[in-house]
Amino acid sequence: MSATVPVLTKKDFQTDQEVRWCPGCGDYAILSAVQSVFPELGIPREKFVVVSGIGCSSRFPYYMNTFGFHTIHGRAPAVATGIKVAHPELEVWVATGDGDSLSIGGNHTIHMLRRNVGIKVLMFNNRIYGLTKGQYSPTSEFGKKTKSTPFGSGARPFNPLALAIGAETTFVARSVDVMQQHLKETLKKAAAHKGAAYIEILQNCNIFNDGAWQYLTEKDARSEHIVQLEHGKPLIFGKNRDKGIRMNGLDLEVVQLGSGVSEHDLLIHDEQYRNPAYAFLLAKMEEMPGFPTPIGVLRSWNDVPRFEDIMANQVKDVVAKRGAGDIDKLLRSGDTWEVR
Repeated sequence: MSATVPVLTKKDFQTDQEVRWCPGCGDYAILSAVQSVFPELGIPREKFVVVSGIGCSSRFPYYMNTFGFHTIHGRAPAVATGIKVAHPELEVWVATGDGDSLSIGGNHTIHMLRRNVGIKVLMFNNRIYGLTKGQYSPTSEFGKKTKSTPFGSGARPFNPLALAIGAETTFVARSVDVMQQHLKETLKKAAAHKGAAYIEILQNCNIFNDGAWQYLTEKDARSEHIVQLEHGKPLIFGKNRDKGIRMNGLDLEVVQLGSGVSEHDLLIHDEQYRNPAYAFLLAKMEEMPGFPTPIGVLRSWNDVPRFEDIMANQVKDVVAKRGAGDIDKLLRSGDTWEVR
């Protein structure tokens, strides 16, 4: 008989540590969403591991009553990969920021994603370095004036979702800190995915980059600037749901519904489309004038083996052929040196 998983609540995932982010920071909303979703997954608390690097978001493991590691700058994906390969049965989540994961940690991030390690990555994107007091980050807008770019940044920003799709990540999604219900639903979908999951969470830094996503978060403007992606449904947006997106050759096109244009002419969202080029088009859409920002699941593709399963099978095959290894014998094999 299998052991019964105890019924958990949000409180079970809260720690006795004082949550120390700036008042009004979007991190609070993300923490609340994660602590609300984890007990609904039906997984024992001791099976969760939360890993972080360096940055405001990286305080996350202190506030999650699970196993956790607060690692070094940009290296959370490497540590998380080691955990998942050594213990595939664990639910490994990474909390990281746009600086931590896309600057010093960029190389670790893309290789974790391309390997399809069964890790869930929460990438907090506030378009700024908050912990170090307001320098431009890899996602800061072109021309952004900050403490480190007083005359404006000359670097084009990364598009995190396009980067993840370029690495052929098997699950790619976006949500917003203040859109709690949408965020929770997105987290649940990521948790259900077997391979690597990358979730960009747009959030505010009210101290060093206040209003980073104001055109998306203001209720009056939200419907005009956001298109919610729903599998099997047409891409429709606008306050009166009177705008849509369709294909025009190899490009996307915004159209006004009516006057001969109906929902049947619009693009039907297919998050399971095999070719990542479709999801890439969606990720780049926000960069085009007149287009909305997509939120939801851009891509969910399960027909890719997980890295930890491949490694486990390799170890099993080698042990079957050669027997169990002897670490002491291995360390003393081959050429040795004696240092005096």
